[in-house]
Amino acid sequence: MIEHEWLAEQFEAHRKHLQAVAYRMLGSLSEAEDAVQESWLRLSRSNTGPVENLGGWLTTVVSRVCLDMLRSRKSRREESIEAHLPETLESHEGIDPEREALLAEHVGLALLVVLGNLNPAERITFVLHDIFSVPFTEIAPIVGKSEAASRQLASRARRRVRGAGTAPEAGLAGQREIVDAFLAAARSGDFDTLVTALDPDVLLRDDRETQDSRETRGAMALAKQVSGRAQAAQSALVNGSVGAIVAPRGSLLYVLRFTMKQGKIVEIDLISDRERIGRLDLAVLDG
Repeated sequence: MIEHEWLAEQFEAHRKHLQAVAYRMLGSLSEAEDAVQESWLRLSRSNTGPVENLGGWLTTVVSRVCLDMLRSRKSRREESIEAHLPETLESHEGIDPEREALLAEHVGLALLVVLGNLNPAERITFVLHDIFSVPFTEIAPIVGKSEAASRQLASRARRRVRGAGTAPEAGLAGQREIVDAFLAAARSGDFDTLVTALDPDVLLRDDRETQDSRETRGAMALAKQVSGRAQAAQSALVNGSVGAIVAPRGSLLYVLRFTMKQGKIVEIDLISDRERIGRLDLAVLDG
């Protein structure tokens, strides 16, 4: 009983770290808590006498649990032929949507969405090495690869997360300034700033609408349509250029792809179709 109580105390001391690791790996608060609980069950059934670094041991265990969950999720996705996107959590008992929203915002909505595009081994490797600085010597046994192969997994994941072959940094900076100004004005309902960011003949194409109402043309009309909205929008790289994702609580609803000329937004494509989103190259913006 004394040993069990000691283990429980040690586990609680590491719980926040384990939740942080699991959430980034899974993109779901409910699944992360399930993974952490499973790691406790494995700890309580194990002989930890020879374990010198309990925190490292628990990180390994929760990572393996998450890897199994991601592989199971991938298998279900292939069976249903549906793209997996981070889930909304309102239907889960005991999950506070506000807490989930704050956590998703802290981690980064774009990062959660982009991590969801990695395969399970890439995601585990990237999270452990690039976010939590776990050495490849410890990651390799978790993903069942050699150390060299694990390095390759991390490198491939890093290119996908950060974007490869993007526009020059100076070009991205200018694009981002325009997109961020547009999103900020949309959130605050700043109509004049919205109009200023848009070309007078700007065109919005929205694939959620029927064919007859799919297009909105003109700065005034578009500003009226988006004013006071875009609360969950965040700038991100979309096919190598600055666009935006709209992902409340990390659950991707749609992607905005912008075309800009001479410092103005001339076209916006709103893409919500899962098949079309799957063909986009999404990546996070640094800073």
